[in-house]
Amino acid sequence: MRRPLTLTSRLVVTAVALVVVASLLIGGATALAMRSYLTDRLDQGVTASLERAQFGFGGDPGGDVDRPLGPPPGDGDGDEDDVRGQQVGTLTAFLGDAGPGEGGFVITDAGRGRTSRTTLDSDVVAAVAALPADGRVHAVDLPGLGSYRVAVSGGIAAGLPDAEVTDAVTALVEREVLLILLGAVLAALAGRAVVRRQLRPLREVAATAHTVADLPLAAGTVDLADRVPAHLVDERTEVGQVGAALDTLLDHVESSLEARHRSEQRVRQFVADASHELRTPLTTIAGYTELARRRPDDPAAAATALAKVSQESARMTALVEDLLLLARLDSGRPLERRPVDLTSLLLGAVADAEVVGPDHTWRLDLPDEALEVTGDEQRLHQVVTNLLTNARKYTPAGSTVTVTGRPDGFSVHDDGPGFPPTLVDHAFERFARGDSARERSGGVGLGLALVEAIVTAHGGTVSLASRPGDTRVDVRLARGRPEA
Repeated sequence: MRRPLTLTSRLVVTAVALVVVASLLIGGATALAMRSYLTDRLDQGVTASLERAQFGFGGDPGGDVDRPLGPPPGDGDGDEDDVRGQQVGTLTAFLGDAGPGEGGFVITDAGRGRTSRTTLDSDVVAAVAALPADGRVHAVDLPGLGSYRVAVSGGIAAGLPDAEVTDAVTALVEREVLLILLGAVLAALAGRAVVRRQLRPLREVAATAHTVADLPLAAGTVDLADRVPAHLVDERTEVGQVGAALDTLLDHVESSLEARHRSEQRVRQFVADASHELRTPLTTIAGYTELARRRPDDPAAAATALAKVSQESARMTALVEDLLLLARLDSGRPLERRPVDLTSLLLGAVADAEVVGPDHTWRLDLPDEALEVTGDEQRLHQVVTNLLTNARKYTPAGSTVTVTGRPDGFSVHDDGPGFPPTLVDHAFERFARGDSARERSGGVGLGLALVEAIVTAHGGTVSLASRPGDTRVDVRLARGRPEA
């Protein structure tokens, strides 16, 4: 499998590629400009050579002597006057009518500062004669001579080789290629150093992430104190945005782990408390069963044992039912959503409480209009009953309990001693207790937990405020819609 490139490698490769592309564009433009400039200079030399050839072999247009166009007399060697001013390599061709006047020569270097003329082959003359006689310079490849720039006018052609231009441009391109390669190497080295320096903060952020990733997060308490260094969380920079995002993520992870740990602790405590509450009646049942077994002929012992077994079985049944209801509510199982006559529900619950607790003063405060909410009537009745039962069981005789109905719910107030200060914040937790001896006058600490679970399942809220002589539980529910 191909190994992926690192961010450093990709940035360096990109930077080097940009440098190379920019250098190629600049180098190419420079070579083209130089070739164009040198070609223009060469064309000017060709035009000047053509003018000198015309005046040298055609006579001075302002003079009194006319000489026919044609090659000069002689054997083609020497430094004659008619080639003075022409540089080495200059080609001169005479393109008159077919006959002995046609021909031409090329000036060559004879050594020691002297020049000589070399007669043109017929193939070369034919190639030159094929060019337009418009006085403009044209490029042409001449057999045996190579590439030339030639101009033809008035039956005379003059040209110069463009080898020097080609050689100069080639040398320039070779040097440019060498410099581009050298620049690419330097850009790679410098780019790697610069990129690694600029990415150092990102590596520090990654180091923090790796440190956290190596922590044992599966279970138990987790000390998630590692954070991105303060100088790397400035959100005005890209690395700062990554660092700040990682810090925010770590905060969420830490809070989630703490919540998970608290949940695990609550589950352990829940299981331990449930086991304790179930163990007590089971122990009682086992004891009285053993008593009845040992006294098979004692009707009184058997009756007592059966009565106690029945009592403890009812206690376990109530506990198991409460636990099952909490489990169903925790799983999100929906409750009924129907209009509930809250006025009638509160009237019935307070009337039942007066019968069960005649040693308390029960008051009901209702508005003139009927109260209606949306929910499960049976579960809402359980909420009211649990609250009134708590108020009766944990306040002394003669206490006053006031139930107040509102369009959005109700509240239960009593003037008893109130909740212990350490229990107020945990009163709605399961198996919450105000003491450490688990003495609850027949309760198991699930009443308020059920109240909160049922109210929450209805989309409502429940709150507790308590101090000596003033305890209030406030329940807020969604209002019902009157039927048409």
